[in-house]
Amino acid sequence: MASRRKARILAFQALYAWDASAMGLADLLSFSWLAQDSSVGMDEELKMFSTLIVQGAMENMAAIDKAITAHLDHWSIDRLKRVDLAILRMAVYCLLYQNDMPARITIDEAIEIAKEFGAEDSYRFINGVLDAVWKEHSGTGSSPA
Repeated sequence: MASRRKARILAFQALYAWDASAMGLADLLSFSWLAQDSSVGMDEELKMFSTLIVQGAMENMAAIDKAITAHLDHWSIDRLKRVDLAILRMAVYCLLYQNDMPARITIDEAIEIAKEFGAEDSYRFINGVLDAVWKEHSGTGSSPA
């Protein structure tokens, strides 16, 4: 598994931990909430990329949640499963604020994370929301290649 993928998984888990426990940003970014064996082999690049995503998502949470909410048909953000919401927040941050990463990679990785950590059909829902966010953000009206 590529280091960036691991970093996105760690960022999603951090955003989930924040939402589930309302822990402070400093505790969140220390990754002390991870199980001891999970932090083994965590290199600095992994921590730095995860930290960038988590801090960015936290700083831009209102805009990220607004982008997500805009594409929830007949559904409110409060009703989303916490796992799905954390994956969406991580991925929407990447789509809106990390222009160096192709949108298709971000969406594909979010789908894979949803397949691994979400409910059986979470990946379909996440794909739909992210595709709509990307179409709106890019102004192209078409899915990322």
